[in-house]
Amino acid sequence: MPFPREVVLITGWLELAGALGLLVPRTRRAAGIALALYILAVWPANIHQALAHIVVPPVPDSWWYHGPRLALQPVLVWWALFSSGAIDWPAPAPKRNGRA
Repeated sequence: MPFPREVVLITGWLELAGALGLLVPRTRRAAGIALALYILAVWPANIHQALAHIVVPPVPDSWWYHGPRLALQPVLVWWALFSSGAIDWPAPAPKRNGRA
C-alpha cells in the first residue's frame, strides 16, 4: 500500500470523527453506520494480517492477539449500530402510547 503512515493517520482521524459523531444527536445514526461500515471494510485486511503473519511493530504476531481481535470485530459492528440507534437488537425501545 502506498503511503502506509498517511493511511493509518487518515483512518485514525476518521475513527475519531466517527466517535465524535456518536456524541452529536443529529449525526449519531450516520456516524454509527459509517463506523460499522469502516469496521467491516478493514476486517478482511485484519484477517490477511493474521493469516499471512504480517508483522507490524509493536503489534504481536500471535493468535493471542489476532484471535480475540478478529472475533470482536462483529461485536464492534453491532456496538456502533446499537449505540447510534441504527438498530435496537436485542433490547428494543419500549413502545410509547402517547401518554405521559
